[in-house]
Amino acid sequence: MDYLHHPFQGKRHTVFAKKGMVATSQPLAAQAGLDILKKGGNAIDAAIATAAALTVVEPTSNGIGGDAFALVWIKDKLYGLNASGPAPQSISPEAIREKGYDEMPVHGVIPVTVPGVPAAWAALSERFGKLSLQAVLEPAIQYAEEGYPLTPILGKYWKFAYDKYKTTFTSEEFNAWFETFAPNGRAPEIGEMWSSPNHARSLRAIGETNARDFYEGETADKIDTFMKKHGGYLSKEDLSKYKVEWVEPISVNYKGYDVWEIPPNGQGMVALMALNIYKHLGEPRWQSKETLHHQIEAMKLAFTDGLAFITESAEMPISVEQLLSEEYANKRSNVINEEAGNPEIYDIPKGGTVYLATADEEGNMVSYIQSNYMGFGSGIVIPNTGIALQNRGHDFSLDVAHPNILKPGKRTLHTIIPGFLSKNGKAVGTFGVMGGYMQPQGHFQVVTNTVDYMLNPQATLDMPRWQWIKGKVIHVEPEFPSDLVQSLIGRGHQVQIASDGGTFGRGQIIWRNAETGVLQGGTESRTDGSIAAW
Repeated sequence: MDYLHHPFQGKRHTVFAKKGMVATSQPLAAQAGLDILKKGGNAIDAAIATAAALTVVEPTSNGIGGDAFALVWIKDKLYGLNASGPAPQSISPEAIREKGYDEMPVHGVIPVTVPGVPAAWAALSERFGKLSLQAVLEPAIQYAEEGYPLTPILGKYWKFAYDKYKTTFTSEEFNAWFETFAPNGRAPEIGEMWSSPNHARSLRAIGETNARDFYEGETADKIDTFMKKHGGYLSKEDLSKYKVEWVEPISVNYKGYDVWEIPPNGQGMVALMALNIYKHLGEPRWQSKETLHHQIEAMKLAFTDGLAFITESAEMPISVEQLLSEEYANKRSNVINEEAGNPEIYDIPKGGTVYLATADEEGNMVSYIQSNYMGFGSGIVIPNTGIALQNRGHDFSLDVAHPNILKPGKRTLHTIIPGFLSKNGKAVGTFGVMGGYMQPQGHFQVVTNTVDYMLNPQATLDMPRWQWIKGKVIHVEPEFPSDLVQSLIGRGHQVQIASDGGTFGRGQIIWRNAETGVLQGGTESRTDGSIAAW
């Protein structure tokens, strides 16, 4: 049977429920979160359970050795969690250049930064959870020990990674990746069972020690030993010093709705900047050629500036407040005309993965995202742990003039971003679109589809997407309306129609009716998306 291609058009409907809902990219992970809700946990417990399960049932996109961010709505207040990790203390641009690199490598031990995922789970559990971390991780442990069958999109990307890695991961440091993820000398197939007892043991140690084993205990020792053996920079000292950061979320108001993101070092503010610019360009019209052109041009300008300026907040050459100001939005909107532009960086005034959403009957909601970056991450798996480490350090610049220059103890510009929507001080709900630099573009399209066109959450996610790549280059999905494609070409855009929707992000949405408490969810048709609810 061919599980990846369908001769008939499918259609999903919005899911409604009252007591609780979990939306994510894997059915088993969504069910893990729902099980925790039914055992008396809240939305925060469900988010942790789902996130932990995703490290097992979707290792192609995330893992214990990655980073995480969360927006938590509880008792009518929004909290932000930044659990991205810094560069090791022993690393430097000079050290990387001495090893023969002109830019940060993609794979291997060099781009590995301090993982924040275990600390994120512990921090969320300690501050807002109702159940113990140990209890909340149990569904993930069970999947890792007993195994599970691969879903279609998971199997597709697992095979893609294996086929690539078998010719590029030829040195000893990558052996544990193949032992863990290709135990039979190949990638597991769609529908085939896969398990990882080592992963289960690592999860159990995290639960029993409230994540301290990962940062100070036996697991930290194993990471330290491996890195020293293979010339890496991450050390047990780096791990033991790590702390998550609770942050104040940032927002812009878009037509009466407050759109919330995590502040830098995340790229979420790119979506906010684009919305701010776009709202100055006239009233949107459904399937309008001019409206689509304005959306793309606003995103191009916001992204160009975001990539130029965003890093750790303290090291940005322009402030967050300036980039989210009406003055900035007005100046950038005035640059846009009726032809496709080549975006240039804003002239600074003299004087700047996996996603899940959960909700419970009490009104608590969590927008959560975690990632190893670029699929399996660095390709480094710590032997006998099942832990794949991220390659987030790849995004650092080695250019001393760039704000995102590599420095010891510094966090890089981060691609993964959770989103949240509120109105008049009440929660509307959680949303996110995973997928590298598609993420703020996906956030922008979710908000405009919802606010401007009143699309239901499933339709909002199903709507064909566009993606700015660089300069005048735009990618669109195969189902994108041909008349709109032709209109973009006529305005000077260099449009490429993608062969499938795999690079256009994978989103989840849960909205909540403020009057009735009824939840409505949409999940991603571009992946093995699922909603578990009761």
